[in-house]
Amino acid sequence: MAEVLKDIAAYDSPDKLVVSIAAGVTIESMGVFIKQARMIRVMPNTPALVGFGASAFCQGPKVLPEDTQDIQTFLSAIGLSFEVKEAQMDAVTGLSGSGPAFVYMFIEALADGGVKQGLPRNIALKLAAQTVHGASKMVLDSGLHPGQLKDNVASPGGTTIEGIHTMEKLGLRNAAISAVEAAA
Repeated sequence: MAEVLKDIAAYDSPDKLVVSIAAGVTIESMGVFIKQARMIRVMPNTPALVGFGASAFCQGPKVLPEDTQDIQTFLSAIGLSFEVKEAQMDAVTGLSGSGPAFVYMFIEALADGGVKQGLPRNIALKLAAQTVHGASKMVLDSGLHPGQLKDNVASPGGTTIEGIHTMEKLGLRNAAISAVEAAA
């Protein structure tokens, strides 16, 4: 990263805005090479490629209000965006930066479960992906907590609560929390 920053430093001036998407590279560490330009760190994620990104950004001390507005406008065009403190950027990296890979694994596992129960792979995969897509949309659009939405699906003594019990027993929640922590 030092080589890239040295290259950028050749163009360093107060009228420049440097936007970094390098995970774990702080504004302070970039400031060793870039002394005059304004700096913003962004952590996008791959769903931005299809307009459903979840991004966060933090700004350096020289950033102008119009820089912030420009970044918010740009990131909003590719999904959701939030301004956070720089100390929270590693958490963003672990959650939404790495999160798509975790969700892909979950979709694959759901599809594998469907295949194990006799569904053709192509149908199982589409059902799993659409289920995750629909559930995500319900969380975002309904304003309800995911726990409430889960409870709305799980009837007493039913198949869903049996599956939830199995997921809890096998540590799904712990695995997800630990994955975000490890990736942060």
